[in-house]
Amino acid sequence: MRKTVYIYGVLLMIALQLSGCTSDYVYKADVIVYGGTSAAVIAAVEVARSGKKVILVSPDKHLGGLSSGGLLPFISDEPPGEKGSGDYKIQAYCFRLCMSNHPDNRIPFEKPRNYHPENYELLARVFQSGWDEWFDKFDMIPNRKTDTNNHGPFSSDFIGMNYDYPEASYERRKEIIEEHKNYQKGLLFFVSNDERVPEKIRMQMQNWGLARDEFEDNGHWPYQLYVRESRRMIGEYVMTENDVMGKRHAPNPVGMASYTMDSHHVQRYVTENGYVQNEGDIGVHPPKPYQIPYGSIIPNTEECTNLLVPVCVSSSHIAFGSIRMEPVFMILGQSAGAASVIAVEENTSVQEVSYEQLKKILISKGQILE
Repeated sequence: MRKTVYIYGVLLMIALQLSGCTSDYVYKADVIVYGGTSAAVIAAVEVARSGKKVILVSPDKHLGGLSSGGLLPFISDEPPGEKGSGDYKIQAYCFRLCMSNHPDNRIPFEKPRNYHPENYELLARVFQSGWDEWFDKFDMIPNRKTDTNNHGPFSSDFIGMNYDYPEASYERRKEIIEEHKNYQKGLLFFVSNDERVPEKIRMQMQNWGLARDEFEDNGHWPYQLYVRESRRMIGEYVMTENDVMGKRHAPNPVGMASYTMDSHHVQRYVTENGYVQNEGDIGVHPPKPYQIPYGSIIPNTEECTNLLVPVCVSSSHIAFGSIRMEPVFMILGQSAGAASVIAVEENTSVQEVSYEQLKKILISKGQILE
């Protein structure tokens, strides 16, 4: 049985596919390199640079030995989707790390067991382009520590690798969390040690490490993955951009919010022009604080009558980008707690709780509703 191979002509740093062919084709060269791995490509380029004719023979059409589609790792080979259409994709997760640059309180970034430097090739190219904002989200907190978050085109967000988290089993969620941890640990080691990272950044990064006096029973690593968004309820009232931007009046408010409609990147794909593109990041400021209605934290009556949801609230992706702040969750938690007490004492469903009674209690507790 005849096997199809792919023949590439190599000239300096360019590898061009000539054709998919069988052994009926005849090519002449000084050197033949077999294999589509990164090592084979470099070998062929070195031969070509020396002025010799070289043929690179690959058993498949994906040069470089990286990921499917011949792309760098963690880049989708699918189109981004139609504008305005919904899909299963969600904004990226990461661990927000507590780091220290104090010599006595710094745990150096170690090389993870399954470290693959090619996973960070795109970051190396970003650095090569002149980008130098790596330390911009090392937000300082007391005692020479940080609250370090994602920043820039390639950072701690593991873009596109969390799509199945919302409906995954507990076992699969553990795997996703571990995948994020391994990615981020490898990222820290790469920036600290790889020679493709600019020396100034690499040397400065070696002054940092995990804070020795934080998360001491968990390898100095945060306990929880930063799950920015997951499953949300569809309740009596669905919050949208119109509510956040003050274009629609929310009935029966039980709290207020004001943060930017913020989403981290959702996907990383290849444009029609062949460039890598991050997509999904937004940041739109509401004109003023806005109200969150009681209907967004309760389900529809025909589905459930004894549930209050102050976190996975009934909202669109865009509106949730603003609501998803801890202070807002605490505000809605207080309102949900007060409503539950009324429901128990009145022996009624959460949908039949008297809003006027709830409002009176919330205001007496200092809740701001308008």
